[in-house]
Amino acid sequence: MTQTTTGCQVLDQEYLPVRAKLLEIAATLDRIDRAGGTSDEDIRVALIRQSIATLLRPDDDRAEQIQLLFSLPYDDDWQETFSLA
Repeated sequence: MTQTTTGCQVLDQEYLPVRAKLLEIAATLDRIDRAGGTSDEDIRVALIRQSIATLLRPDDDRAEQIQLLFSLPYDDDWQETFSLA
């Protein structure tokens, strides 16, 4: 018999670690803003903002979508590109 985990059980287990990660992200963004010298045109900042927007959507594939944001497009010639052929 397979035991089903409820959303509340997942939340009970993951709330504090998720909270800590969110605080870490917020602190990093604060440090970036205070330091200056970056712009919304910086691809890294744009990817972070896109990731946060993805988190706010009610989709069930948010992890996959964020992974794709930070991934390179597939290259059929990747072995040659990385001198592995």
